Amino acid sequence: MNDATMVEVVLPGTVEPEGLRLRRAAVPTAGPGQVVVRMEATGVSFAEQQMRRGRYYDQPPFPFVPGYDVVGTVIATGRGVPAALAGTRVAALLKVGGWASHVVVDAADAVPVPDGIGAAQAETLVINGITAWQMLHRTARVRAGQTVLVHGANGGVGSVLVQLARAAGAQVIGTASERHHAALRERGVTPIDYRTENVPARVRALAPGGVDAVFDHVGGRSAVDSWHLLAPGGTLVAYGSASTRDDQGSKQWPVLKLLGRVWVWNALPNGRRASFFNVWAGKALSRSRFRARLRADLTEVFEALRRGEITADIAAELPLTRVAEAMRLAESGTVAGKVVLRADAS
Repeated sequence: MNDATMVEVVLPGTVEPEGLRLRRAAVPTAGPGQVVVRMEATGVSFAEQQMRRGRYYDQPPFPFVPGYDVVGTVIATGRGVPAALAGTRVAALLKVGGWASHVVVDAADAVPVPDGIGAAQAETLVINGITAWQMLHRTARVRAGQTVLVHGANGGVGSVLVQLARAAGAQVIGTASERHHAALRERGVTPIDYRTENVPARVRALAPGGVDAVFDHVGGRSAVDSWHLLAPGGTLVAYGSASTRDDQGSKQWPVLKLLGRVWVWNALPNGRRASFFNVWAGKALSRSRFRARLRADLTEVFEALRRGEITADIAAELPLTRVAEAMRLAESGTVAGKVVLRADAS
């Protein structure tokens, strides 16, 4: 792919992965305050899986280019952006637009990737790393000696979360299918098979006084169980409704129902706290504060990787033109880590 032509993936509607379309166009130009990033790595996260089904809470109308985040090299700068930024590898959180060989990004949203970290490595830690870091340190404020429960401990966010929690000195219980248990034990996590075991009963046996924090991406009944597993003073951090991924009907209802439960739980006088985590919270109120926090937190995540406290779990790397295969693989539930898309070499 040369720098005169770009390729991007278009989601035309609620289609099977094979319904994703490739579109070629001229490489975009950078406007004032913007940069053009030549994509080196993007990825398939749960958000795109929901968008494909029309189930993501605030996705744009079809058709659009998915891609929650991107890592690549700045190849052009717009007016007001230092020309020296060209040639720098950066990461950016986008929500949509990352599944393209070239992406226009506001320069203020581009976070430098430290030397020694590859593009695919960095990609696994953008949305997953920011989410895990902010939930652990900003929302739940987990401290050494506490015990936490992480649902989906082998997943994109969960795998980063358990490592960050262990690095913070917490004891970690993690749910995952049995084939991931050996890897979790190597990370110091006590695994529970959510398919064959009674999760609440096992957690109570392991933590009779309750856990200090639960991180729940499942929603529905799981969120209710998670709330009841909290110790006094504990925090439930809900950050999704994976259990409703394949449901029909309103995509807003599962989130609104969960938000209602969070409001009710927080009104109870029992010292426990519930939160629905949204990585975009606060952006509308103060874009500069949001950007500063995101930059600081992603930098912390990259430094944790450099220190060896966390690893970049890459499940597979596929070229952008094989996006349907990548989506199928990510949705299969058989992989550990993130499915990464890279720009085609040609």
